[in-house]
Amino acid sequence: MAIEAPTQAPQQQRQKTREQQRQPPCAKAAYHPSEGWRTQPHHLSKEQLWERIRQECKRDADDEPTLASFLYSSILAHKSLEQALAFVLANKLASPTLYSTQLKQIAEDVYREDPSVMEAAMADLHAVLDRDPACDRYTQALLHFKGYQAVQSHRIAHHLWLRGRRALALMLQSRISEAFHVDIHPAARVGRGILLDHATGVVIGETAAIGDNVSMLHHVTLGGSGIGSGVRHPQVGHGVLLGAGVTVLGPVTLGPGAKVGAGSVVVTDLEPHSVAVGVPARVIKRAAESEPCDDMDQIGFLLDYVI
Repeated sequence: MAIEAPTQAPQQQRQKTREQQRQPPCAKAAYHPSEGWRTQPHHLSKEQLWERIRQECKRDADDEPTLASFLYSSILAHKSLEQALAFVLANKLASPTLYSTQLKQIAEDVYREDPSVMEAAMADLHAVLDRDPACDRYTQALLHFKGYQAVQSHRIAHHLWLRGRRALALMLQSRISEAFHVDIHPAARVGRGILLDHATGVVIGETAAIGDNVSMLHHVTLGGSGIGSGVRHPQVGHGVLLGAGVTVLGPVTLGPGAKVGAGSVVVTDLEPHSVAVGVPARVIKRAAESEPCDDMDQIGFLLDYVI
């Protein structure tokens, strides 16, 4: 008797469909991430994104009834992406003395006062899906990726910092560090389309500035040098890739499209589209057409590196 081949499970079928829909890195089009953030044709509008997120949650709730309550309270019970993201972040950052209801209201107020904060959150969500091969759904990043959640929490703290609410901003910094193991000073400036992959141990100092489309992995430090009142921390250009364990110290500038190999220590400026590795880091290659934040290639340069 012939044995029929097993059919694909619904989860596998959806993943296959999602992979077919995944767009190639936007660097292959006319757009260059090292020139700054720009919405791409395959990126969804806010309304489309919100509807896609709700659809993903409904399917997950059907497949995993155990998660139905979690998905309903986190996503499906809300009327907008702003409300859902505020709820998710508030419940991650809450403590016995800092209530989730208070934090949710603070986040919603920020999104209402400055729509660009939500626009940046959407850009980050698209960036995660575009660049992280382990992520095949928006809800995966929104609900479970602490790197994404840490950056969105920082955006709220930064908004408060700029408006003089520094005590609250510093409290949020402390909670972000405790909840996500990511320490970003609320004064630090962060662009759009940011990917913090894994994110554990990331430290970004007070006067650091990060451009658009930057990708960095865990244990990256953008540290300061000196005790002066001026710029003491790195200035990271658009489209930069920082590998795992990279340390950048002092007010150095990393040019657009630069790549720093894992474990390197950078103490001098890097020109645009240069590849640097080592302790201290030295430039081993320049590739004017490369867009490392998109291809996320962390080992391709090793063949060119001789100790």
